[in-house]
Amino acid sequence: MTKALISGASIAGPTLAYWLHRYGWDVTVVEKAPAVRGGGYPIDVRGTALGVLDRMGVLPRVRAAHIDTRRLTFVAPNGKIVGSLNPDTMTGGAEERDIELPRGDLTTILYAAVRDDVEWIFNDSIGTLDDHGDGVTVTFVSGRTGEYDVVIGADGLHSHTRRLVFGPEEQFNHYLGYCFAGFTIPNDLGLSHEAKMWAAPGRMAAIYAPGCTDTLHGFLMAKRPIPPLAELRDVAAQRALLTEIFGGEGWLLPKLLDGMRAADDVFFDVTSQIRMPAWSRGRVALAGDAAHAPSFFSGQGTSIALVGGYVLAGELAGAAPEQAFTSYERRTREFVRQNQALADGGGSTLAPATNRALWFRNHVLLKAAPLFEKTGRLGGNVRKAATALTLPDYPGARRLVGAAGTSGN
Repeated sequence: MTKALISGASIAGPTLAYWLHRYGWDVTVVEKAPAVRGGGYPIDVRGTALGVLDRMGVLPRVRAAHIDTRRLTFVAPNGKIVGSLNPDTMTGGAEERDIELPRGDLTTILYAAVRDDVEWIFNDSIGTLDDHGDGVTVTFVSGRTGEYDVVIGADGLHSHTRRLVFGPEEQFNHYLGYCFAGFTIPNDLGLSHEAKMWAAPGRMAAIYAPGCTDTLHGFLMAKRPIPPLAELRDVAAQRALLTEIFGGEGWLLPKLLDGMRAADDVFFDVTSQIRMPAWSRGRVALAGDAAHAPSFFSGQGTSIALVGGYVLAGELAGAAPEQAFTSYERRTREFVRQNQALADGGGSTLAPATNRALWFRNHVLLKAAPLFEKTGRLGGNVRKAATALTLPDYPGARRLVGAAGTSGN
């Protein structure tokens, strides 16, 4: 039986594990966290990626977790409301089509779909890799070893697998000019199914109510000409930096800063894309953000990861590793390119750099919203990119679709 090791248990990792198992592979997933991570900020799934969930038989569960954000309110630097619109206006979404849900909910659903079928190793990670042509010898940080036919790095933007095989991250990381932090705070404002977004030149703050719950998601983002890399592993430094940037402002900023300082789930990072000339070397390949992170500005990271996991497994099921990796890139690279391109200007849309740009963003977008809601033109680029790839009908996938009584894509 062909053996695969997948590093990472977020989106691409469990998706790939599911399909490789269905094609008869012996799969191990290693994750440095003690368990699959629940919670997290809301993410979107749309377009071709919905077909992957359908073929996995989990689409009904994912739809049931949809949080249905109905209103996005723009707030001026002085705290006054500028206006509101339906978020679907900006993404080209449509009722019963796109899905928005907490990232951790999707991860949990994907994990449950393959939990009992593959080996899971938590609290561990890859220490070293030795690709000797006929296979890959892996030594884990814990000291255990294993021999695998292929190794797949699905371990995120700051992928350790990528660093081991391809070298330092800096050569592939394209910084988009902003840092951000997400965290949860108590919902003592009575918000439901909505988001409020404050913006001043080069800065943005948001409070997000994912459905009707007792928890809100706080979000802070700021333009930084030099990426604050020293803060990535220093929570105290992250809090100090954001307090310096947003301290002294009105609206709900004091509440957000207090919530950030009290939160135990602060996620801080820089906005970056990963751009690589090749996603594989020998018997090692990358998937999801490790290969081609588009940044949250695109809104497509999750969807790309789902599609990539499905395609990579299908290609591995029918060819030798290096040939399969080549086909995987050939099928998906243009899809990735179009979705990464959605991030262009994302920072200037969320946090325009000047007062004039901020005024233009607020007033032009809001005045045009009624027209865009009728025509769907504003979200047209998102819709086009999200559906730019048609799922290949791999033989194993077709049999599964028929057995499950689902429609595929």
